[in-house]
Parts: sequence; C-alpha cells; structure tokens
Amino acid sequence: MNHDVLIAASLFSFVSSITPGPNNMMMLASGVNFGFRRSVPHWLGICGGFTFMLCAVGLGLHTLLADHPALYDVLRYAGSAYLVWMAWRLATATEAPAVQDEDAHASEARPLGVWGAAAFQWVNPKAWVMAVTAMSAYLPARAQAIDVVTLALLFGVINLPCVACWAGGGAALRRFLQDPLRLRIFNISMALALLASLYPMLVT
Repeated sequence: MNHDVLIAASLFSFVSSITPGPNNMMMLASGVNFGFRRSVPHWLGICGGFTFMLCAVGLGLHTLLADHPALYDVLRYAGSAYLVWMAWRLATATEAPAVQDEDAHASEARPLGVWGAAAFQWVNPKAWVMAVTAMSAYLPARAQAIDVVTLALLFGVINLPCVACWAGGGAALRRFLQDPLRLRIFNISMALALLASLYPMLVT
C-alpha cells in the first residue's frame, strides 16, 4: 500500500471514527454515568472489536455476506433489537453520576465490558459501513493478508483517541449532570440518538 492510499484511509478513518454513531453515543453516556476510568473496558472493547472485524471483512467476510444476504438481515435485526434495549437502559437510568466515586461499585448499573463492546461491533450498522467501505476502497486489487492487517491496525490506532474523546467528554459533564433532572434529560436524549441511528440500517 502506497503513502497516498494510507493518507486517504487515515482521513476516512478519522472522520468516520470521530463523528456521532452508536459507539460514540454509548461512550458519551458511559462517561457521564460511570466516569472515564470505569469506561475504559468499553472503550478498549470497541477499538479491539472493530479492528478484528476489519480484518475479518478484509479477509473475505463481506463476500460471504454478499453471497448470503439472509445473514446480513439476521445481523441487521439483531443489531436493531440490541440498540433498542440499550436505548431503554439509557432512558430509564436515574442515578446521579457524581453521587459516587468512579471506583465505587455499589450501584447495580455497570458499564459495558470489553467482550460485550467487542461483540456489539458485529451488530453495529455504522461499524459495518466503515468496515466494508474501508476494505473496498483502500485495499489494492490483489491485496495480501499483510495489507488487510495493516489497514485494520491503522484504523484501530486512529479509532482509539477518537472514541476516547467521547468518553472523556461524558466524564467532563458529570458534575453538570449531577442534577437528576439534567441527567434524565441527557439520558433520554442519548436514547433517542441511538434509536435515530437505526434509520439508515432499517431502510437499506
């Protein structure tokens, strides 16, 4: 892969990673409700899971889905159901985030873990669009496995700080959202944003 392709891929990765989507909305909400430190497993799960997903897509998974569209429909509706469930959890969360320290574990609520966040990438519509677009647009015509891994790692490295910004932004809002009414409004807004992200997945 030449430098021009890597630069173009980097720009695409940055723009698609920093803009709103299910992962970033969930990280923002996690930062608010649990703080940055407790959101680190969620953050690492997103980045690691997406990097692995890119490798799988680049090594031929997108061809399998093209040949068997029913599999994509299963993923699409499973993703829809999971996002609706996450939206419900957000909308009904009521605990003020600054009442307890980030390291406290008294609440029943828990941030998403590494494996849960990694698994979510397989039903995340934005992740699929990013993965298929990246591997279709930036891989050379006769790509080798090393090209796929290189592109996936490039996206993974760029994804790390982009996703962390959303968790950090949420953590910075914790004091402001100590008021239960403000927290309620915020969580409902994030739930609606997650539901809105379903639209492009369900209409395609």
